[in-house]
Amino acid sequence: MDTRYERQLKRGVLEIVVLKLLSQGRAYGYQLLQRLDQESGGLFRIKEGTLYPILYRLEDDGLVVSEWSIPEDKSVAKKYYRCTLKGDEALVELLELWRKFDRVANHFLQGEDGKT
Repeated sequence: MDTRYERQLKRGVLEIVVLKLLSQGRAYGYQLLQRLDQESGGLFRIKEGTLYPILYRLEDDGLVVSEWSIPEDKSVAKKYYRCTLKGDEALVELLELWRKFDRVANHFLQGEDGKT
């Protein structure tokens, strides 16, 4: 079920997830799309039109940088993104915020008896 609520929840967390992936090593857009899809079991199956604006915002904020590079197989040049030091520092803060958000949201969603 891909509702507007699901899309809104994804939108709220995608920047953190993309930043986390790039903190693990550089990647180009298609690699990120594949990892998001595969590692989320399809939950984060998104289109390029969703990913690239996220990458551009992260780059504008100085959290990632991009560089063109030709892969070892000498195919066409690809634009790789990688996390900056500022991005690593921001990720620590964002993950802390996410954990707090998760705890508080679960408090409300599970109710007093811990059941949904």
